[in-house]
Amino acid sequence: MIFTCISPCKLNLFLYITGKRDDGYHNLQTLFTILDYGDEMTFSTRNDNKVNIDGNFDCDLNDNLIFKAITLLKDLSKQDFGIDIKVLKKIKTGGGLGGGSSNAATTLLVLNKILNLNIDKDTLLLRSRDLGADVPVFVNGTSAFAEGIGDILSPKKLEEKYYLVICPDIHASTKEIFASKDLKRDSPIRSFDELITLPYHNDFTKTVVNLHCKIGQILRELVKYGPAEMSGSGSSLFVEFDNFEMAKKVKEKLLPLAHFSFIAKNTNTSPVLDKLSAI
Repeated sequence: MIFTCISPCKLNLFLYITGKRDDGYHNLQTLFTILDYGDEMTFSTRNDNKVNIDGNFDCDLNDNLIFKAITLLKDLSKQDFGIDIKVLKKIKTGGGLGGGSSNAATTLLVLNKILNLNIDKDTLLLRSRDLGADVPVFVNGTSAFAEGIGDILSPKKLEEKYYLVICPDIHASTKEIFASKDLKRDSPIRSFDELITLPYHNDFTKTVVNLHCKIGQILRELVKYGPAEMSGSGSSLFVEFDNFEMAKKVKEKLLPLAHFSFIAKNTNTSPVLDKLSAI
């Protein structure tokens, strides 16, 4: 069997760090929205137990989140299987868009379905946290308000918007950002109903801008056109529009600022789930 789908990216429309945990992680309050844009993944079943992953990855196979997702599935299902996976990367690595996490979640969802592994969704959600804090939101496959380390999810239905996403040729090191003394880590814990009424804000932004002035330059331009912020711990930035035409005009105007940019629409159901529901 051959199955192809989009492995979508996400935006953090807002992100607040509410405290440091005893385990070294940080508690967050953030709003995830999933976009209809991402990497293309093709899964081809095999008759043997070999695993091949073909993609432009800059890490060893054992460190690849797709390989780790396959290992997790084999552990949960107590089954061995073979699969060829081809990934056409479109999502910038280390840009705060969740590309690697999405690839891992897509692998969990697709292989569980096409290989009839019959692992229930609650188990996938729980164990996907082992792969990374952003993986559960892609397994859940909906827009969501997230708390904890980003893994306590409350699905939300968001209004359809278009997002111009600009990805500077800058790698924002999450480790370096968390090591910074000026990172705000004490935002008050508030309800979703309160947070959704506030302008978009990301507690990481100030620290990232201090480290990379170009990100601040781009953000100052984006806020002229609509609600804008940085996603995750950076370095990708977004601005929100009500229609595609306006997003396209601004994209063309800001083209000199962008190393890479794209326009995408948010979706309340992941394109992975939509396509899997048809088989």
